[in-house]
Amino acid sequence: MTALVRRLGCRAYAAVWQDMRTFVDARTAATADEFWLLEHPPVFTLGLAGSRAHLLDPGTIPVIATDRGGQVTYHAPGQLIAYVLLDLKRLDLGPRELVRRLEAAVIATLATYAVSGERRPGAPGVYVDGEKIAALGLRIRHGFSYHGLALNVEPDLAPFTRINPCGYAGLKVTSMAALGAVCDLSTVMDRLEGALQHALYAPGAKVSPAADNALPF
Repeated sequence: MTALVRRLGCRAYAAVWQDMRTFVDARTAATADEFWLLEHPPVFTLGLAGSRAHLLDPGTIPVIATDRGGQVTYHAPGQLIAYVLLDLKRLDLGPRELVRRLEAAVIATLATYAVSGERRPGAPGVYVDGEKIAALGLRIRHGFSYHGLALNVEPDLAPFTRINPCGYAGLKVTSMAALGAVCDLSTVMDRLEGALQHALYAPGAKVSPAADNALPF
């Protein structure tokens, strides 16, 4: 079993968010899982627990309050988005194990570029030398997941200084390009797709109980 993959190009956040909700509302136990791989035009998004106090200087960049967990983050071209629309009951996956596997897929992808990613306890995402390179945010409803992860390949990082990323004042954000990785987004997309398929569908990993939840960036 693997997920069907859709590569959507660069699409507006609000439209894709609505498409995800529609997909989840319509799916059944027979619906195949899907990965949606894409980019977004510049946008700040606030999660369910998001405080506008963490929007320091949004300027003309749109701000959208969304239904994922967590605080504020930034999306833009050059950042690879992977939305994971999964039947967690069928996979026998709980929210925390899903986060662990998404992090593992990012870490495996970075390793192919000799970039050493790592987890940080209590702060979902992937970090390199203390700087955040990938953010995670999920919504799980009736055992189905949507939203997913955002990996900084080569976006403009300056707008991250206009927020407290993920609600952490002073948190530094980096990208593969900033770390000297020679990469293009299409190739990173290929590698991340393979890493996600392996992390989510390879047998043998310990899992936690499934539950409806919203998880933070």
